[in-house]
Amino acid sequence: MRPTADILDDLPPRLAKLARQWQRRAPDAPAMIQGETRWTYAQLGEAMDEAGELLKALEVRPGDRLMLVGENCLLLVAMILAAGELDAWAAIINARLSEREIDTIRDHCGARRVIYTTDVSAEATVHARRHGAELRSLPRLGSFAVGPLNTGCQPEPVEPGNTQVAALIYTSGTTGTPKGVMLTHRNVMFVGAVSGGLRDIGPGDVAYGVLPMSHVFGLASVMVGTLYGGACLHVAPRFAPAQVLADLRAGLTMWNGVPAMFAKFLEHIRLSGAKVEAPALRFLSAGGSPLDPAIKTETEALFGQVLNNGYGLTESAPTICQTRLDAPRGDCSVGHALPGIEVRIVGPDGQDMPDGAVGELWSRGPGTMKGYYHAPAMTAEVIDSQGWLNTGDFARRDPDGALFIVGRAKELIIRSGFNVYPAEVEAVFNAHPLVTHSAVVGRPAADGNEEVVAFVQVAPGTDLPVAELEGWAAARLAPYKRPGEVVVVGHLPAGATGKILKNRLAEAARNHSYDNL
Repeated sequence: MRPTADILDDLPPRLAKLARQWQRRAPDAPAMIQGETRWTYAQLGEAMDEAGELLKALEVRPGDRLMLVGENCLLLVAMILAAGELDAWAAIINARLSEREIDTIRDHCGARRVIYTTDVSAEATVHARRHGAELRSLPRLGSFAVGPLNTGCQPEPVEPGNTQVAALIYTSGTTGTPKGVMLTHRNVMFVGAVSGGLRDIGPGDVAYGVLPMSHVFGLASVMVGTLYGGACLHVAPRFAPAQVLADLRAGLTMWNGVPAMFAKFLEHIRLSGAKVEAPALRFLSAGGSPLDPAIKTETEALFGQVLNNGYGLTESAPTICQTRLDAPRGDCSVGHALPGIEVRIVGPDGQDMPDGAVGELWSRGPGTMKGYYHAPAMTAEVIDSQGWLNTGDFARRDPDGALFIVGRAKELIIRSGFNVYPAEVEAVFNAHPLVTHSAVVGRPAADGNEEVVAFVQVAPGTDLPVAELEGWAAARLAPYKRPGEVVVVGHLPAGATGKILKNRLAEAARNHSYDNL
């Protein structure tokens, strides 16, 4: 791979230029697939032109926020790229958020216009009707809806080079004060270029675009990484195991997903007995949440190749580290820091911890966000004066530099003075042959201590007594790590990426109310 400094120097001012360069160099090369629709890079360029003309006609100006409510589709790709070409910010929002969340984000970002991907999302259609949006249709972009003009929108300054904000990505903490992460063109192109380079993505590859582009993993690592390499993006609005089987047969070469996706895919294969045919697949990778050893082992056995791993967060656009193609790992390390990114393991006293010791993971590099929109104080809480981002995650580093994520600082359970990391307890339950997935949270106890509560998802139709699970855990965990309560569920609540919604589980645990999970 080229030196990081050279990559940074060559990044264009806007991410749309990545598509434009392939439009010039290889106009007939495949760029996008959605269902039966296929776009070459020339046709992607035409779609970007069509989207740009539409946005100008809709009075979207440089510095305005364009809110895109929807799910993955070709329209969404074209709108993200066209917005950047106009120097507008794309606030990309998953349509499956609640009415309250959508409205809170719309008001917070002060969107000039809202566009809804009604063609692929029933939820987007509901939000569009609720907001009085007008249905539109264009030859290349298809059908969509456009919300009314917000004349009160104040444009933000346009910055030179690639430090202009490309995307506003709202973190999952939208139940309280919304946190709009400002990611610049440089942020997302750096991650797309370096992360994509480490997996050797290039012309001829077909990357699976099933991770929502409203999440930075799907936006930067998958979409932008694919454009940087001149590869083809196979867009999927939603994750569905049966559809994954069909898409693998059709020639996917790369699949990035969250661990919950792989868990659900494995469950589908076990229950259906379907045969997996993936003639072109050469790269599998997980990220977005801790990778369980049982999921890694079973996935690798099924496909006959390594399930890579990585780590990042929205505020770092997202990737901080990932495993390497030329150095496959049998453990669940998230690999080494990306070239160009510095990392530290920081102890309670603010000093660096030695290798092998657990501390907070801090990072610094070209992917670090510009900040939280309209929230300088919140930004200062996580990024210090030297540009170090406190990820809020606990990690340890091996002597060879490989990192292991131990758990979220906010999810740490302290029981009888001991630290309990949920990922360790979850790994024990996930190793049970009848368990599909699990999630562990803490619950305040009357004595000021914390209890461990485990939510365990079993395959449909499976009868797995709680007592058996309790015995399984007791034989494999120290007494202070054993759950005080085990709750067997048919499914775990998940967000758009498949990431488990632990805040909902923690609330249910506190209230001892499990009927509406």
